[in-house]
Parts: sequence; C-alpha cells; structure tokens
Amino acid sequence: MKIWIDIVNAPHARFFQSIIRYLEDQGEEVFVTTRKFGDVHRLLDLFGIDYQMVGWHGVTLAEKLIRSTQRAYELSQIISREKPDVAVSKHSIELPRVSYGLKIPSVFILDNEHAIAANKLTLPLCDRIILPEVIKPESVVRCGADPDHLLPYNGTSELTHLVDFQYNPHIFQDLKLNLKKEKTILMRPEPSLASYLEADCRKTVLSPIVEALEDQANILVIPRFREQQQIFEDDDKITLINPPVDTFSLMKACDLVIGAGGTMNREAALLGTPVISCYPGTLLSVDAYYIEKGLMKRSTRPNEIIEMARELLRDDHYHPELSTDDLFKIIIDNIYQAGNG
Repeated sequence: MKIWIDIVNAPHARFFQSIIRYLEDQGEEVFVTTRKFGDVHRLLDLFGIDYQMVGWHGVTLAEKLIRSTQRAYELSQIISREKPDVAVSKHSIELPRVSYGLKIPSVFILDNEHAIAANKLTLPLCDRIILPEVIKPESVVRCGADPDHLLPYNGTSELTHLVDFQYNPHIFQDLKLNLKKEKTILMRPEPSLASYLEADCRKTVLSPIVEALEDQANILVIPRFREQQQIFEDDDKITLINPPVDTFSLMKACDLVIGAGGTMNREAALLGTPVISCYPGTLLSVDAYYIEKGLMKRSTRPNEIIEMARELLRDDHYHPELSTDDLFKIIIDNIYQAGNG
C-alpha cells in the first residue's frame, strides 16, 4: 500500500514520525510532502524522514490564498503521478482538496475547532476525521463535516508524539547551557502567523512575564521565527534555543513551561512538567481537557501568570495519571481501512 502524508507544521513532524516508521516497518511505501514554513523541514531532517518540498506558507491573507492555491496545483500534478492508495494529514489545507479531486480516500486528524476558515476548506472533503471527543461535534459539523465521518477518541493528538520518546537527562549539558540559577523555565511565544490568531509577530504576550521572572529562574525561549527571536536577543538574561532540538527532554528537564501556544504546553503536561498556558486566543477544547484533568493552568493576565509561576517553582505538585485511548492504533487502523477500501 502507498500512503501519502502531508506535513505542514513543525508539531506535525513529531506527530507523524512514529506513524511513518511503523508503516515503513510493515513494508508500506510512505510518500511525504511538506512546505517551507518555520522549522518543519529541519525537524524532518532530524528525524530522518524523506520528503518532497512543495510550496510555502503565506503571511497576509492574500499571500495565504495565493500560495495555498499554487500549492494545491503543484500537489495535484505530483499526486496524480504518485497514485497513493490513501492520503493522511493533520490540518493540511491542500491534502483534502487534492485527495478529493483525485478520488483518494483521506484520513484527517483535527484538534483545533477554532480554525474556522481552514476547517471550512477541508472538513467537507474528508472521508475520516479523527478528533478528540472533547471537541463538540456541532463545532465541526457547522464547518461542513459529515457527522458520519467523525471518529472521536479520548485524549489529544500529542499522545502520538511520545510513542518513541527516550528521555535524555543530559540535555542541558548537550546544549551547552550556562544555567546559573536553581530553577529553569522554558517559554514558547504565540503562533503569530497562524490564520486563527490575530497577533503581531514582532510582539509577544511573554514579554512582561519574562521581565518579572528572569531574576528568579533561568529563562529559555524557543522562538517560532526570526521576528520573535529579535524580541529577546538583546536580553543577556535569556537563553534562546534554536530548533531543531530534543524539546521533549528539554521540557522534562525544566521545572516549568509557560507557553503562549498549544502543542508544547500539552506535550509538557503529558511529560509531567508543570505548565501554564497563556495562549491569547479562544481556549481550545483540547487545552480545557488538560486544565480539567489538573495537568495545566491557564491565564491571560500577566500578574496572575507570574504568581502562578512563582508558586509552581516553589512547591512540588501532584501530577494526576491520565487514562486515554490508544490514538496511535486508531490512526494506523483507519489508514489501513481507508486504503484497503
């Protein structure tokens, strides 16, 4: 069987790496495409995943439309030659359109019900939509998803990220970090270029939090792109981490994660590291899931975040056990079912 996987964002490289390896070990042919956006290609290189680069990500609405249209055209030519048996993606805009047009069965993994524009462009065309059960069906049905195509599970997509994870307790030394304080905080700015978040990529909600905490803990920041790096690069109390690195070991080794995004927050929660979400957009159902389970705290008020951080750095906190479905098996089973028709 030939499987086409389109990987369009950095977290998706981690999401699919164990799935790709499993399928290849089973003797299947996996054809991976990606686009020029952030560190996606660097992570694919790090994981040893072969890929074909097709198109890139736009910044303005006009650029997003033009580049997505160009990418769909290029992918249509490539995929019509490759002739895969099944197409798989996580929030790719172009894969559902191309696979639908070429009558290739598709498996789509979804975890953001607030990406309305993207969901309207993709969900009506998807044959199988795997999504966390905490996302209300009506929130995706109103975007055009067929209710009979929804496959809910207990958990979130980050469950597959840790399938092959082996902790490196020497991560600080390997990265040659000069950490002078006892406690260490890892921070991640917001996804300013995403279509679902209105934000200025030259600013970040983390700035006042960093300023308040940098004298109390080592501050590590993983920027998403050059503009975010420029925000912090003149502050000698901050250590900028340039991807790709073993972020899982880094998060596990840190005492606290403060994130204005989503994926790394949820990964930290699964790893057992205290985490505060300061994502400036509407709270996602998958984040509410971790908050309800006691694995994540949430605030958008800097003073409250700073107090939460000081408390979490000061005291040991109980980390509840999380019982979930086997998402890895669910995805593999659906790929085979869709591909075998």
